[in-house]
Amino acid sequence: MITFAQRVDKLVARSIENIKLLMKLAAANTKLEGIIKNVEKDGVKAKNLVEDLKELRAYALQEQDPLVTKVLRLTYEYLLENKSFDVQAQYEEDEEEQEYPIEIEDNENLLYLLNLLMNADHKINREEIKDYRTALKLELY
Repeated sequence: MITFAQRVDKLVARSIENIKLLMKLAAANTKLEGIIKNVEKDGVKAKNLVEDLKELRAYALQEQDPLVTKVLRLTYEYLLENKSFDVQAQYEEDEEEQEYPIEIEDNENLLYLLNLLMNADHKINREEIKDYRTALKLELY
């Protein structure tokens, strides 16, 4: 039989874990906001961009989000290899449901992905993040 004190201890422990998770999320969002500002200012050539993405990836590892973790790794690998972000991950459909790639500038393309990551739990955003993952894998491997 669980005592009242044991219940309180479990509740407190769970609350502490939730607070730690919120702190991680807040730190990750702060880091991501900083990366977005740097890319808005200096584009894909922003100072420390790859290092910042690696730091952000560490937060994604802590949050146990394998999709975001993978996309961040693939993104900085692509940037290192190509010195650009001309990944073709965005498509639009015509009336006949034929898909055509959207031509988008490197900086805007990277900013779009980073903004998707700001709300990576949203269902539609996750689908688009998966599109980037697939495109990045095809380009890199």
